[in-house]
Amino acid sequence: MSALSLAVRDSSTMLRRNLLHARRYPSLTLNLLLTPVMMLLLFVYVFGDVMSAGMGGADRAAYIAYVVPGILMMTVGGTVVGTAVSVSNDMTEGIIARFRTMAIHRPSILVGHVVGSVLQCLMSVVLVGAVAVAVGFRSTGATALEWLAAFGLTALIAFALTWIAVGMGLVSPNAEAASNNALPLIVLPLISSAFVPIDSMPGWFRPIAEYQPFTPAIETLRGLLLGTGIGHNGWLAVAWCAGLTVLGYVWSKSVFDRDPA
Repeated sequence: MSALSLAVRDSSTMLRRNLLHARRYPSLTLNLLLTPVMMLLLFVYVFGDVMSAGMGGADRAAYIAYVVPGILMMTVGGTVVGTAVSVSNDMTEGIIARFRTMAIHRPSILVGHVVGSVLQCLMSVVLVGAVAVAVGFRSTGATALEWLAAFGLTALIAFALTWIAVGMGLVSPNAEAASNNALPLIVLPLISSAFVPIDSMPGWFRPIAEYQPFTPAIETLRGLLLGTGIGHNGWLAVAWCAGLTVLGYVWSKSVFDRDPA
């Protein structure tokens, strides 16, 4: 059997293990999934009228269309927190040490976590998107190609953030620390253009919201789902994804390889 065949086989086995683990212990996934759903319901039914009035007198339906892309990106950020916790658990409970003694493709351990996390992110986004449709979100201006691009962008962002989360899990001494280390992945969408336009923010705060990875991703997703222009945000989002992927991969591989066998 070739090295590539061994890598694919072992990665598939690790992916199956992580998916089974997530199915057997759904509480963490549910907790992370409930946060964006509650935020969606909160901003639609509690703050919706006030927030929409502050955006040029738009009605609630217009604000739902505005806020849903941000909630979807928050869903991705929240879901990958579970990956950091899962990786940390594997490191502290000794299962990684056992895997190291077996004749398996070593990178497949991380690949299983990454692919499993991306799949969970996409499933979570679909579920939150279904809730968004139920409360009134409509994507009337998007073409099939734009929907496909939106799905691809979501997968790309999930892939990039997952590698960052894997690195956070590897350097964390326990699951609680991993959850705390990954907290910026939940906080950053809150200080982006997810809920209000950047132009409406205080001048000193605008650079913080504008020059971070979630804002161009949200603006690109918003433009794709609503059939409006995305401008330069599409290239910025892809560039952020590429940079975070490389950073997360190099960081994770470095930490994983230097850990004692």
